[in-house]
Amino acid sequence: MTTALDDHPIHSWLTDMDGVLVHEQSALPGASDFIAALQRFGRPFLVLTNNSIFTPRDLRARLSRSGIDIPEESIWTSAMATARFLAEQAPGSSAYVIGEAGLTSAMHEEGFILADSDVEFVVLGETRTYSFESITRAIRLIAKGAKFIATNPDVSGPSAEGPMPATGSVAAMITAATGIQPYYIGKPNPLMMRTALNRIGAHSETSVMIGDRMDTDVKSGLEAGMRSVLVLTGSTTEDEIPLYPFRPTAIMDGIADVVPLVEQLMPSEAVELGED
Repeated sequence: MTTALDDHPIHSWLTDMDGVLVHEQSALPGASDFIAALQRFGRPFLVLTNNSIFTPRDLRARLSRSGIDIPEESIWTSAMATARFLAEQAPGSSAYVIGEAGLTSAMHEEGFILADSDVEFVVLGETRTYSFESITRAIRLIAKGAKFIATNPDVSGPSAEGPMPATGSVAAMITAATGIQPYYIGKPNPLMMRTALNRIGAHSETSVMIGDRMDTDVKSGLEAGMRSVLVLTGSTTEDEIPLYPFRPTAIMDGIADVVPLVEQLMPSEAVELGED
């Protein structure tokens, strides 16, 4: 385990969900203690996920069932980051959306009109019900000039029966038919990190990203100017780390090892305690 996080104080935390806090439907050791420490010490934080299917309310319920209590406002999905980005680019415009409640509700909340013709954007998210008809409509709209946006580049996702195609796979199909590559919003695009930091009023210099994947979590944290912690409870194994041309700031066995870092005082806090 390496710990090179003491050079600058840590004020805010971003953390991935699957592989860091939970595995399938079970909380990983130390996950609830980590969230409790963040709340006890008043540390701004967000739990991030590239999954665009679920709303924050859905994800809060899922985490609660595993014993982790996180408020809805502390969850940030690729669907929410996508809707926020598009609202800043073209407020009040229209979009053809392929996705489920997590994406459609985020688009509605940002003031978008969802339509199936004469739209400015085609927005592709993850869903369990991709249809030939919806993909064909997306292809035709993009061919007519609609801008192609996708929530995340993941080509597959887990299921009880094994891997299943995800957003990136369907995006590749649309790209093959149109010749147009989508603009991906979710990790590893550092844009998702920056929108998350803005949401909690945090700065990259005093923030840390925790993840279980070198190719998404660590990469996006690095490109957003943040320090990063790779935990070895998810996708990337210790043997795979040297294969990448970049390194996390710290490598830890699991989220339980991060808890002591949350409890460290910021310099300003130490001064306030001394004055008391």
